[in-house]
Amino acid sequence: MGERTPAVPSSTAHGIRATAARLETHPGRVIPLRALASGVRALVELVLPTCCAGCGTGGEQWCPTCLADLTARRHPGGRQTRPEPCPAGLPPVRTAGEYAGALRAAVVGYKDGGRSDLLPLLADLLAESIGPWTSDEPLLLPMPSSPRAVRARGEATTELLARRAAMRAGLASRTVVVSGLRHARRVDDQARLDSAARAANLAGAFAVRAGDAAYLRGRPVLLVDDVVTTGATLAEGARAARAVGAHVLGAAVVAATSRRPRQDVAARGGSRVTWS
Repeated sequence: MGERTPAVPSSTAHGIRATAARLETHPGRVIPLRALASGVRALVELVLPTCCAGCGTGGEQWCPTCLADLTARRHPGGRQTRPEPCPAGLPPVRTAGEYAGALRAAVVGYKDGGRSDLLPLLADLLAESIGPWTSDEPLLLPMPSSPRAVRARGEATTELLARRAAMRAGLASRTVVVSGLRHARRVDDQARLDSAARAANLAGAFAVRAGDAAYLRGRPVLLVDDVVTTGATLAEGARAARAVGAHVLGAAVVAATSRRPRQDVAARGGSRVTWS
């Protein structure tokens, strides 16, 4: 019986994959860095087990079933998305897929599951959303993750995604990804909040970093994020960017959630329909 290959801790796997991703998207990358990134990628494939990002089946990044689901969730070329109700100040939003099934698994796996190997897929989708605005040569302004999330993940995943998408969209030599937004105050977790509660939770939550305000003033800006649900995060990001004089063209996002009615039973015995 052959020796069993020792399991690689998930934190180590995440670190190796993240290092390769950072090398490939480093804004000052040169040929040696790209060669090193390719070498790291090869090492990843050699020593880390590959499993389906959708269902966890071993052997390949996507099993046939999940790949078919992923394909069905995509919107080739991207499409305009408008949450209902639409929050005040939300710019035009384009998305490249539905945040469900295999695509949802890909986003979650990339952000929180150590699956940096999914970055190229998500960057391609984001690049499709960016596409209609490329002629404007906008600055890309990623939505900020909370400091706690960045510490837990070890990196700013949306910024990394934006840099890779800019390259895929052909903007790398003309467009700067500006990590200019920051949290001005702490916000509550939004997972179970409805549209109105999300808007209230995020009101005044973002601000542009002092060192980036002058750079953004008068410039075309495209907000970037991985998922749009109610649009409250993007609306707040747009408000903060406009406050320093930036011209917000729109928002490019990987995927949009499907809004389904949810029946909430009130404490007094009545009921109302809200959106989940």
